[in-house]
Amino acid sequence: MTVDATRVGIVKEGFEKTFGTGKDIMLFSAPGRTEIGGNHTDHQRGRVLAGAVNLDMLAAVAFNDEGIIRMQSAGYRMCVIDLKDLRYRKRERGTTTALIRGVAAEFKKRGAKLRGFDAYVISDVLRGSGLSSSAAFEVLMGTIINELMHGGKASPIEIAQIGQIAENVYFGKPCGLMDQMASSVGNLVTIDFADNETPVVEKIDFDFSKSGYTLCIIDSGADHANLTDEYAAVPGELQKVCAVFGKSVLREIPEAEFMRRIPEVRKAAGDRAVMRALHVYADNRRVVEQCEALKNNDFETFLRLVRQSGESSWMYLQNVIPAGYKEHQEMALALALCGKLLDGRGAYRVHGGGFAGTIQAFVPDEMIEDFVKNMEEVLGEGSCHCLSIRTEGGVRVS
Repeated sequence: MTVDATRVGIVKEGFEKTFGTGKDIMLFSAPGRTEIGGNHTDHQRGRVLAGAVNLDMLAAVAFNDEGIIRMQSAGYRMCVIDLKDLRYRKRERGTTTALIRGVAAEFKKRGAKLRGFDAYVISDVLRGSGLSSSAAFEVLMGTIINELMHGGKASPIEIAQIGQIAENVYFGKPCGLMDQMASSVGNLVTIDFADNETPVVEKIDFDFSKSGYTLCIIDSGADHANLTDEYAAVPGELQKVCAVFGKSVLREIPEAEFMRRIPEVRKAAGDRAVMRALHVYADNRRVVEQCEALKNNDFETFLRLVRQSGESSWMYLQNVIPAGYKEHQEMALALALCGKLLDGRGAYRVHGGGFAGTIQAFVPDEMIEDFVKNMEEVLGEGSCHCLSIRTEGGVRVS
């Protein structure tokens, strides 16, 4: 793949200012990702559809002879890791250093011959947008080590799994595998988490650039602060549902049995928990149908399923308006604006965890200029980002 010459110049200049000139610089890239199907299904060992996007992390890399990794991300403090000691450090939890150490340690376990290197990283992956900058960073690190020190032996799936281990164990965040997998594999990927240890991953070959629609990620302006309880309540309530059946996740409970015992579930877990379970069952089916529609080049059916998923997230999953919010309903307002502007065309839905952050829209190409203008008049300049699906995952850039 090729990268914009301006960004190449920026990352090389940053490298030389930080680490000096005269070194043999190599370039690596890893993309952000967008969730396209399966909202809050992964933590129930369900199905998801995700795609790599054309926003990425770009690194200029050169070997050093010091046995250390020096990683400088533009605007942040430098991370330094001694390759002689890659043991887990509790004090590093929640830091970029922990992610680097975790990825390096996992590659060493797999037989990689680690060498010291310097790297300067720039990014246009929107932070807090649900495009998963952390997964892009993990895949970037994994791609660098795999290409330069492991002979390219690790598959994109293994690179994603290494990134997940780094985030779960070293960073301390219990994330699923969807983010890393979409960034590492590239294009569109569907994942079935029925077996968490060996998820079934399938790449979906579909050229979004020929669909006649533009993918938009829209910042609602809502703040994630103080919403931890709202996010935790989704898996928490579903856990209460599962307890009725003596199971740990919905995937283990046949939908017919769930439907038969709804009166019992209502008493044990409450009505909202029942509706959230109904959403998960339906969105898992929709992911399968979305993939089939894309394989058959049936984009209208795909859009209809996106709309259904969005309606289900709002009505049943209820991750649009935080409980008790009146004056501030930014996500709901942004969705309402999409509905008004698209007027029955395209599709729109909650993106990611919901409650705050971003929404996603598929906008007909001939409407995109007016759509962006009108959305930003309400939500603010720079709130509507037009993206495309990137065919490559983590790569070395020529």
